[in-house]
Amino acid sequence: MTPHRFSVASLFVLLLCIATVYSAILPRQASSAKSSSSRISSSKASSSSKALSSSRVSSSSRASSSSKVSSSKVSSKVSSSSKASASKITSASISNPRTGSTTSATPSVSGAYSIPQKDAAPSKRADAITSKRNNFQYGPPVAGGPAFPNGTLGNTLVSNDISSLQAETNKQQSASSSDTASANADISKYNGLKTLDDYTLLYDDEWTATLSQGPIRGILANYTQDLLFSMERLSFSPYQIRRLNSSKDKLNFQVDDKIAKNITGMTLQQLFTSGRLFYSDYRDQAKLKTTTNGARYSAAVDAYFYINQTSGNFLPLAIRTNQGGSLVYTPADTRDDWLLAKIMYNVCDLWFAQWEHLARTHEVVQIVYMAAIRTLSDTHPVKALLDRLMYQVFAIQPLAASILFAQGGAVDISFPYAYDAAQEYSTGYYFNRSGAFQSNYFLTDLKNRGLINSTTGPALKNFPFYEDASVIYSAMRVFMTSFVGSYYSADSEVLADKEIQAWVKECNGAAKVIDFPAAIAKKDTLVDVLTHMAHLSSTAHHTVNTNELISASATLPFHPHSLYQPAPKQKRSVSNLTTFLPPFEKAQEQIQINALFSRNYLAGTNRTLSHMFDDATMLSKMNANTKTAAATFKSAMDSFSSKVKGRKFDTKGLSQGMPFVWQALDPNVMPFGVTV
Repeated sequence: MTPHRFSVASLFVLLLCIATVYSAILPRQASSAKSSSSRISSSKASSSSKALSSSRVSSSSRASSSSKVSSSKVSSKVSSSSKASASKITSASISNPRTGSTTSATPSVSGAYSIPQKDAAPSKRADAITSKRNNFQYGPPVAGGPAFPNGTLGNTLVSNDISSLQAETNKQQSASSSDTASANADISKYNGLKTLDDYTLLYDDEWTATLSQGPIRGILANYTQDLLFSMERLSFSPYQIRRLNSSKDKLNFQVDDKIAKNITGMTLQQLFTSGRLFYSDYRDQAKLKTTTNGARYSAAVDAYFYINQTSGNFLPLAIRTNQGGSLVYTPADTRDDWLLAKIMYNVCDLWFAQWEHLARTHEVVQIVYMAAIRTLSDTHPVKALLDRLMYQVFAIQPLAASILFAQGGAVDISFPYAYDAAQEYSTGYYFNRSGAFQSNYFLTDLKNRGLINSTTGPALKNFPFYEDASVIYSAMRVFMTSFVGSYYSADSEVLADKEIQAWVKECNGAAKVIDFPAAIAKKDTLVDVLTHMAHLSSTAHHTVNTNELISASATLPFHPHSLYQPAPKQKRSVSNLTTFLPPFEKAQEQIQINALFSRNYLAGTNRTLSHMFDDATMLSKMNANTKTAAATFKSAMDSFSSKVKGRKFDTKGLSQGMPFVWQALDPNVMPFGVTV
């Protein structure tokens, strides 16, 4: 067990050493920037990613050599570091590094924020922007995706964000260290993980420092239920499922008519033509380079789900493995075969959710914000608002490069594919789907996938992600509408704002933002952009990451990072499902990795979503309408938080139509900002 515990303990050290690792990357960025233009094409991004891949190994090796200490020493180092900063995690002391009074990278802004046409010193303002452009540049990608900050100011902002993240995560590292020691103190309590239910013992009075309430209610007790499996696609993993439209889609695999009718009351074709059939596709994972660090496996599944014509429930119909015997499993198969099929699906789904969300959220807001830094004055209210929303945004890619996508990192020791395959997978999604700005607007994306306002088939009876996220999204849009309206009395004023127009040009030019609006000539368009930035940096992210991993989406036995046997070549060949699950050391390793991303200790502080716009420094320079709008938003979020906290099972054992209680989007628990 010692080697496995050491591997994850090394992650703690790597996290503490991010600044050191990143400092090795910066000189390469600066050198690259001198020899290339700031316009980063996708092909250049790809070549930069390859170059960075080799540098990551080097950086990782340096970090690893510095971390060759015993587990007890690591624990001591993390613990002592945490003690020094634990008191800092209070509602009174957390501030945004670009609006706070002590860590701003640029001179503090005096007076009120203003749009440029109302600035008393326009030439001075323009000169300051020019200076920023000279000192904040586009460097090569870090951890894939779009360009990453470079230049004197860029490097300073990155360093500030890394320092802020380190200070904030010390408490979680201490909790994880304590939980790890406790979980390994008496391994006899887990019965050797001989049965599936033995895996639930891994959470029995364990991991309480990280997760005081334990995994979400129902997720361990009801994991064999088909309704739990299907509703996970409509709650904490909602980004892949789509409704099939018979007028433009096709059926990618067949299910025997007799089997389909016995399960659903309809044939596959009838489900398809009636708009009741949904599809999820992970076949692209078959092309990924598999890990060479241990025997870990996956399938490359695709699957059908459907709306039952009697109950209206959203349920699974069939899962095709596309590996081994490329078998098609349905609920008509044996209990073990069908349960294994769902586990294989979850392995693919977890891989997708973690690396796709990096592209969908972190990388999109990062590049749009970089364009804003280069074009908007620090006295512009939109720039100030983005500063607040982009809390710690530049710390994430260095963290991904040094902890996730590095040799010996989380992917390398726990997932089925090679560490560099994860970065390539994420980058592929950024450039080919998830990086698109307007196409992934909250409501637009759900409509395009037929999940809301569908032109075919019945509506989903329950859609928890939409139900919760729409409350928050609507409140964000109300705030943004008031904010924009308070600074621009008419659309013509938006068009006359030279800095906003420069931002649009920058996004569509040097920054190469994908699918950014070609023009911002109306207030509503600016509201759309800002609301999307707020959504991506909060609800879109925290649905699949942060607290969700250890509490729901990566809980065992139903959600392993990897399979530990290849996909079967024939049905009824599995005598013990636990042989496909991680052994004890790897199971603990999985939980430890997921614990690193938890931020439950921020609950109730001013780092939560309720306080997204509640920054005293920022609001002191905003107008009265914006201050009122911020208070209105906080009140709405506090009210919604009370509703979410009060959720429980109904008389049917369901909450929001699910056999588990989902509270991920509680505004007084989840943070504002993309965090990790």
